[in-house]
Amino acid sequence: METPRTPPAQIVFSHGNSFPAGTYRVLLDQLEQQGHEVHALDKYGHDPRYPVSNNWHHMVEQLIDFCDTLPQPEDKPRYLLGHSMGGILSLMAAAQAPELAKGVVMLDSPVLGGWRAGLVRLGKQTPLVHRFSPGATSHRRRQEWPDADAAQQHFATKPVFAAWHPQALADYIRHGTEAAPSEELPERRRLAFDREVETAIYNTLPDNIGPWLRRHPLQVPAALIGGTNSREMKQVGLGATKRVTQGRVYMLDGGSHLFPLEQPEQTAELIEQALKDIRPSESGQS
Repeated sequence: METPRTPPAQIVFSHGNSFPAGTYRVLLDQLEQQGHEVHALDKYGHDPRYPVSNNWHHMVEQLIDFCDTLPQPEDKPRYLLGHSMGGILSLMAAAQAPELAKGVVMLDSPVLGGWRAGLVRLGKQTPLVHRFSPGATSHRRRQEWPDADAAQQHFATKPVFAAWHPQALADYIRHGTEAAPSEELPERRRLAFDREVETAIYNTLPDNIGPWLRRHPLQVPAALIGGTNSREMKQVGLGATKRVTQGRVYMLDGGSHLFPLEQPEQTAELIEQALKDIRPSESGQS
């Protein structure tokens, strides 16, 4: 028997660091096929009106302002959905602006709290952040290729991309790189997500979620979907996340931190379950 679908919603999706929204096209198409209306901001951190800043406050404002530009259908309540960085931005935006959405679903976005947040806060005050954050790698990331085929071959050989859905990798080449022609290389491609922006985002990771939620208590339900093989989930732990989500935590078997791009169909099914659980009064509707 087919699992009943949740009533259609308006979903505002926020991407993970360095992956423009178009990279998630397979996942977002799945959500649209389920009847949802999906909107996504293409790239955070690249609009000078919303620069990358400590604890990501300007990017939170960017998400709030983006939502304010969207018409709100009366028959489709809005939910914020985000992967990694995008999940944390969604949580912070929903807390700051309670009228923004009816709930939040985070994809491998464990909430940093307690002593771990203190370590991040301390690290950001010293040069060590540049050595031990992921920004140490992103700062040196290759950013140009002779053509799209060369970019495809480059990423296809990287272990982190090996488990990706084939169409997700193709979408990353299409949306994660952009034309940068030169006289010698008319088909040259360049990373669309500036590596300096990516590095700045890593180096300003929010260490204030606890105080933020005390100042802006979350008034809507939240849920988290994590990957059982996610290193980020293991590093951060689930203590603070379980408190924020009131125990609404779902795990995708075999998924790494990038499971929305590895298993988009399975991810969409778990999102459907999470939406159903944070919309209990509507879950029985057809």
